[in-house]
Amino acid sequence: MSDIHEIRHFHFACGSGGGKKGLNKSSARVGNMMATSRCIGGIDVNPGAIRNFDNAGPGRKGTVMDLFTRQQYIAFHGREPGDQWREVTPADIQAAAGHEHPHIVLISSPCKGLSGLLSETLSKTGKYQALNELTLRCVWLMCEAWKDDPVELIVFENVPRIATRGRHLLDQIEQILHHYGYAVAETTHDCGELGGLAQSRKRFLLVARHMEKVPNYLYEPPKRPLRAVGDVLGRMLLPGDLRAGPMHRIPSLQWKTWVRLAFVEAGSDWRSLNKLAVEDGLLRDYLIVPDYHAGYMGVNKWADSTGTITGHASPSTGKFSVADPRYNGKEYMQYGVIPFDQSMGAISSQSKPGGGKYTVADPRMPEKANRQNGMYRVVSFDRQAGAVTGAAHVAGAAMSVADPRGGDDPSKLHGKYPVTSWKEPTRTVIAGAVNGACAVADPRSNTGFGGKGKYRINGWDEPAGTVIAGSTTGQGAFAVADPRTNLDREKGDHYLTGGHYGVIPWDQHTGAVSASGKFDNGRWSVADPRIPAADEKLIAIIQSLDGTWHRPFTTLELAALQSYIDPEEKLVLDGLSDQEWREQIGNMIPPDSMEAIGNEYFLTLLLAWSGETFQLSASKVWVQPVAVALSVAQGSL
Repeated sequence: MSDIHEIRHFHFACGSGGGKKGLNKSSARVGNMMATSRCIGGIDVNPGAIRNFDNAGPGRKGTVMDLFTRQQYIAFHGREPGDQWREVTPADIQAAAGHEHPHIVLISSPCKGLSGLLSETLSKTGKYQALNELTLRCVWLMCEAWKDDPVELIVFENVPRIATRGRHLLDQIEQILHHYGYAVAETTHDCGELGGLAQSRKRFLLVARHMEKVPNYLYEPPKRPLRAVGDVLGRMLLPGDLRAGPMHRIPSLQWKTWVRLAFVEAGSDWRSLNKLAVEDGLLRDYLIVPDYHAGYMGVNKWADSTGTITGHASPSTGKFSVADPRYNGKEYMQYGVIPFDQSMGAISSQSKPGGGKYTVADPRMPEKANRQNGMYRVVSFDRQAGAVTGAAHVAGAAMSVADPRGGDDPSKLHGKYPVTSWKEPTRTVIAGAVNGACAVADPRSNTGFGGKGKYRINGWDEPAGTVIAGSTTGQGAFAVADPRTNLDREKGDHYLTGGHYGVIPWDQHTGAVSASGKFDNGRWSVADPRIPAADEKLIAIIQSLDGTWHRPFTTLELAALQSYIDPEEKLVLDGLSDQEWREQIGNMIPPDSMEAIGNEYFLTLLLAWSGETFQLSASKVWVQPVAVALSVAQGSL
């Protein structure tokens, strides 16, 4: 039978509850001892964050509470607090926890004044120094609130720069913790590796254990490889899909920002833009054009599927062309013949002469003994003929001969279909005229038939030839060189009034919309002047040079990358803008990372409660190289 032990956790500066979600998922087991988790509350000054904290999972509701001292409040806000404001005491902390004792306390104090995103000069102002001092204030309130029954384990989370900008605060925090009986260790971790996230998130972690209540060591959670962002985003709806809610909308950016993003190489940053040639503020080598109707003149990738095949599936009506990798540099080699000394292409399922370059020019012609007598074969004059068969005609076997006796001497041979020179007499006219010299090389070809040649073009100032029954361009001189290329179209002309390929100015009205209204049969195009200004905010889809859409993350995607939600989930945080939501998401501890930390904390507590202060084990948890004790020295973890 399992021995269930409840592990309670409490949160200072809890935000939207990322740490709460993580610790609620943590678990551990030692023998028949099992750990369950319960949140007994949290504190934050932001009412919206507390509402999100309450929605982040089961547990006691959070408390809206300002942890500033009066001096810190004045320094930060620049004014005196209102009449309803008062300084928080340790008793208020106990009340926020429902007067229960927590085994784990998570402190994630505001980090704006310690972040590298804030300049060194601004971070030293009174406002941000007061904000930074909340780190010390939280630790003191926590120690005083439960000094009679100290909290077993503490996690203090902040930005890595606190180790330099907030060194004086960390020294005071460690002194307080040592005074209350804690062993302390400062570490820097990549939360992405702890939680197996698709982001790298370096954070400072100060961990402490009460040496009397938890004598055994605390171990680091194992590290996991970072994932690709596509592993997360690929499971979500496309940005802008209304089914995902307002947090999945695409941010509106200035037009020039969209253009810059499109030309940043994947995996790089703004420095990619230095490779572009810009003249007079415009790109010299590139032109951004709209994506016409249904991918006008579009080309599909060989590995992609095509869109729906329509009744007008031509290159000019949509994406009905393909980038065929089987191109040999000249033409698509249907019935292609490969030279004997070259390699061939990939063998496909259509390996037939009509399906590609699947024929070879084999120079190893077999000898006649091994060769069939081919149709229309011609026998050399100095070689013997093949067997005379019943089908002795040119299409039946080798029944033709290459006779060298043609020459210029007409007495040698009266060839079939010979052509008689213009200056020579013709041969005897026989009954089988097709078998004699019944053709003449007439030098008068430039005069044609009766002076009007076949396919001849009449000059504009010349008379035409006689009009005959076969009056087509191939039967006589029935074409004319018309100099009237400049046609003077006036009102009433059918082509003019039809408005074929007509373009309507932006400030004019269109004609009646007809059922067959297309750009090539009327005025169904418009001169749209709405090219975005450089600073105009909009949502744009620009296909980048690598064929992808470079776009900012949506707020919902950021929440999924933080592991606050599963990619398939829908989320609406408290607040009225993406800026509020993004700040809450960015400030939180990733739940999956906190779960990994919590697993080790839970295991340490179970070992301490079971009386195991030292253990040798062959299980993976204790022999993994990454499960290194934070410290083994006296006064440390």
